[in-house]
Amino acid sequence: MRIYGQLFLDGGWREPATDETIEVHSPSGSGLVGRVPHACAADVDTAVAAARRAFDQGPWPRWSPAERAEALGRLAKALKSRSDELTALVSAEVGSPVTWARTGQVATALGALRAARTLAAGYPWSETRSGVFGNEVRVRKLPTGVVGAIVPWNAPLFVAMLKLGPALVAGCTVVLKPAPEAPLSAFVLAEAAAEAGLPDGVLNVVPGGSATGEHLVRHPGVDKISFTGSTAVGRRIGATCGADVRRCTLELGGKSAAVLLGDVRLDERTVGQLVAGAMDNSGQICMALSRVLAPRSRYAEVVDALASAVAALRVGDPADPDTQLGPVISENSRDRIEGHLRRAESDGARVVTGAGRPARPGWYLEPAVLSDVDNRMAIAREELFGPVLTVIPYDTEDDAVAIANDSDYGLAGAVWTADPARGETIASRLRTGSVAVNSSAPMDLGSPFGGVGLSGLGREGGPEGLDAYLEPQSIVLPQ
Repeated sequence: MRIYGQLFLDGGWREPATDETIEVHSPSGSGLVGRVPHACAADVDTAVAAARRAFDQGPWPRWSPAERAEALGRLAKALKSRSDELTALVSAEVGSPVTWARTGQVATALGALRAARTLAAGYPWSETRSGVFGNEVRVRKLPTGVVGAIVPWNAPLFVAMLKLGPALVAGCTVVLKPAPEAPLSAFVLAEAAAEAGLPDGVLNVVPGGSATGEHLVRHPGVDKISFTGSTAVGRRIGATCGADVRRCTLELGGKSAAVLLGDVRLDERTVGQLVAGAMDNSGQICMALSRVLAPRSRYAEVVDALASAVAALRVGDPADPDTQLGPVISENSRDRIEGHLRRAESDGARVVTGAGRPARPGWYLEPAVLSDVDNRMAIAREELFGPVLTVIPYDTEDDAVAIANDSDYGLAGAVWTADPARGETIASRLRTGSVAVNSSAPMDLGSPFGGVGLSGLGREGGPEGLDAYLEPQSIVLPQ
């Protein structure tokens, strides 16, 4: 069990302003995992003031990008030395199977840091252009300032690194607000930051609920908000930032489609990848490929193959290396998903496998495959954030593209075919931020990731993700 009695503020461990705490219980039913202070408005004020001083007066923004990248290297080394500890911790607080937590939670977090460090060397921090009036113009990229980074519970360390990596390389200072369901890995991150020698105030951690997040979003000392979470909360954050003319990046929900073309080979690898794309982390991933679009001529074959593979998934204790699927995050989440399933059946969908409750403690739900799904049904349009895969038939490729694009979301997607060139052509027609061909991973840490429509604003990853934490400044030089 992890018990933290202090908050990480201004480079050290400080007493919180109140004695209110957050208890973290494992969704697997194994009991209390840890306890941390609940940051109140006064704690957020302290954190923002520390970040403000570190940006306005401290050395961090004035270090060279190479020096900041070197500091990130020390942070990555400190985190890597804690890989086993972090894997077990995130698995316990989120419910991710430990084997997936190692790769999908911790290794990806380290990868995001590496990608940010790599960017520092080749990024055009300053360039000289020929002005239209004959002057030379020096265009510099300056750090935005104090960043409020609000991360979700489903991938707490990984998403934190998606924000911290580019923000710190850019020279920004950060107030990190982890979700109350999974704040523990952020405290290990704070320990690693101290070990890495980040200057005081560069990273501050304030776990809390919606009131804590709202105070951070509205704080006049914050220059930018980077938020990952639900579309409903993202709307409110965007409106608040818009009213204050404060910069924001919003990575929100998804209802991503995996398009199977008529020539797709339904071999073990393809079926396994399709199941992983929908079911990893119990489907609690924003880019989960929860809609499978299958040609009508092969519809029954696709449904049978997916149902057999999903039914064979090993559901169990996240700490067991043999477990492939753990619980969902909470009782409320399970109840909400079950409500969606009941509605889908009343709308005419058929549960081919799963959807029951395993006879074990914790918030478990048997992974489900639904057939006879029409894209107009709520089950095909609303983000479930659970282990549910819907299979939707189509007649022509144009039909498939139209169905895939008929969504309020546009985060990710995939195309499966025996002809990769043809797959790329279809992929280019999907209105999403990223698409994978013959893979269930439509995300590359060195490339931009984000969505259109209700999936958000802006991008994370690659040079585009670094751009989000920088302000261009033009210096017009004399002739």
